[in-house]
Amino acid sequence: MTVQMRPRVKYVIGPDGSPLTIADLPPANTKRWVIRRKAEVVAAVRGGLLSLEEACERYTLSVDEFLNWQAAIDKHGLAGLRTTWIQHYREG
Repeated sequence: MTVQMRPRVKYVIGPDGSPLTIADLPPANTKRWVIRRKAEVVAAVRGGLLSLEEACERYTLSVDEFLNWQAAIDKHGLAGLRTTWIQHYREG
């Protein structure tokens, strides 16, 4: 049985509307996750620049952590990624 791989895209549209390539993504050793960096990783996975597994391995994230970022964006936009507002958004 042959497993078909999806062709890798060269760029996706980032959260600010500009093209985002692998080179534009946060460094693999990122420790401080600001809203923009989280949003870039979510955009990269959604657009096919990275797979979920690649993103989690590259950034030492759990799948659950990444999915929480994605859900926060879906529900509250970029503001949902603010760590100081996490309790506020979880209650609503």
